[in-house]
Amino acid sequence: MKKISIFNFSKIALILVCAVLIIFPSCTQKTYPPADLVLLSGDIYTVDPDMPGASAVVITGNKITAVCKNDSKAKKYIGEGTRVIDLGGRFVTPGMIDGHVHYGRAGALINDANLMTVSDEEGLRNEIQRVEGILDDGEWITEGLWGAYEQWALGDAGDEKSKKKEPWRPTRFMIDDLTPNNPCFLCRFDYREWLANTAALKAADLVEGRVKGMEMGKDGRPTGIIHRPSPAFDRLRKAKTPKSHKRFLDESRAGLKALREAGIVEVHDIERPDQTRRFIELQEKGELTCRIWLRPDLSRGVELKEQGFTMGLHPKTKEKDNWLRYGALKGYIDGIMGTHGALFFEPYDDQPDNYGHWRRHTSDDSQNQVRNMEKMYNLIKAGLDAGFVPNVHAIGTRGVAEMLDLYERLKNEGVDLKGFRVIHAQVIRPQDFPRFKALDVIAEVNPYHISDDMRWMEERIGYERCKGAYAFKSLLDNGAMLSFGSDWPGTSAALYHMHPKYLIFAAVARKTLKGTPEGGWFPEQRISVEEAIKAYTINNAYAAFEDDIRGSLEVGKFADITVFDRNLIEIPENELLNVEVLYTIVDGKVVFEK
Repeated sequence: MKKISIFNFSKIALILVCAVLIIFPSCTQKTYPPADLVLLSGDIYTVDPDMPGASAVVITGNKITAVCKNDSKAKKYIGEGTRVIDLGGRFVTPGMIDGHVHYGRAGALINDANLMTVSDEEGLRNEIQRVEGILDDGEWITEGLWGAYEQWALGDAGDEKSKKKEPWRPTRFMIDDLTPNNPCFLCRFDYREWLANTAALKAADLVEGRVKGMEMGKDGRPTGIIHRPSPAFDRLRKAKTPKSHKRFLDESRAGLKALREAGIVEVHDIERPDQTRRFIELQEKGELTCRIWLRPDLSRGVELKEQGFTMGLHPKTKEKDNWLRYGALKGYIDGIMGTHGALFFEPYDDQPDNYGHWRRHTSDDSQNQVRNMEKMYNLIKAGLDAGFVPNVHAIGTRGVAEMLDLYERLKNEGVDLKGFRVIHAQVIRPQDFPRFKALDVIAEVNPYHISDDMRWMEERIGYERCKGAYAFKSLLDNGAMLSFGSDWPGTSAALYHMHPKYLIFAAVARKTLKGTPEGGWFPEQRISVEEAIKAYTINNAYAAFEDDIRGSLEVGKFADITVFDRNLIEIPENELLNVEVLYTIVDGKVVFEK
């Protein structure tokens, strides 16, 4: 018998295998299980260094199944029940994560009176009429903060001061015809003056009489202006009925609506227990459309530990939850620039005897004020013992330096500083920039503050100190990690936008919304759009210890995605303010589409 060589046998085997593959191709083809959602023809910026650009994203359930450089592969996942969105070249990023909001206040300024940019009768009437249309009869219209932008108009760069000699002052007669059934008790931005309409005065029995603190007109009748503090103010405060549970829930719903329309998939909220209870209720109703990372006050570490809580646990179930969970503890060193409260080594230029002030923790009694770093150290240690890292507000040069000193002390004691943040890090000395990287501490910054605060920064701390203000480029050049947050809705003296376009524009252009000054304010501190997006996505996921499951568009991560109408990286900077969000996807579900 003729022998078959090993070489010939191998050739025969190969031919047989090829024949099988030709006859039964389905035996070797990869199967593609149908996805729930497929995004095609996108201009996708993944924030994944291994594959920064893509054309399509495949989503199954709440996870990313595939990220594809071309549509052809993604189309293989399309089944009978798959929703397909043709993006037509629109710009896609990981879902935007806002690293700093005050959620409870935000809803109030949407559904209640927001008079921050109002300083005339027409503006007052327009806003009160809007709110009156939202509320039921008998409900009080509150908030207000009129006059916040009267001296410096919204968008000013500090060189366009108002020509008004006297501040604008409203009267009850400007709004009485609009609010016969809704008492109004509205505050000026400094909380020193309040406006009560006739309905409110009647509720406090102040229409006919004269009580200390009431301002009287030339006709001898109350104008509606109430001074604080005063007996008249106390009577109105006691007469005011509290908001109903439904009204608070509606404010929370309004906040969620605003966030999803802005492409925000998660916020790091400065937690208040009453708002947390509303989050729980909305989650149970299936209405939570944004992930919430809660930051309770630093003083609550012991209390939370006794209740069995630590980072990552749901505030009701005490189970791990990717939608609603406790995060870091929020502390405070100093005040804010808007009220001359930020701590500095040198005094304010316009208040030579004022160096700023130490900050009291909101949930503490009057004795628990941080007047030295030893008290702050003990609060942080108690929080660490409970399993919470600290995120501490520090704005002035001394506030930032003191905080870095304390973090360095903890590191020298062997504490891992991952996730530790200096919140705001607003004005920094040159010698302190390298310390963020050296300590592995995150700089949580608020870019829109640039556009708003430059109107009065140089007047308060002078040109030289302003070189270290919002100095994002210096932080990056020294290796620091930036975390972007909006500080939405702002302070009593400043209105902060939370739409990503405002924050990215401010960081990239360093201009006001009016586009001034030309070239940008301290333009050497401008950063790139790519750096800004990173600070808004993967960095904020890292800051919440969750960069392994969110923050970039990678297989296996949660499907949290924001779709913009144009490429943020390629458009001229002056177009950034015109950008619109087209889709917001959270946990694989489209929660907003324009």
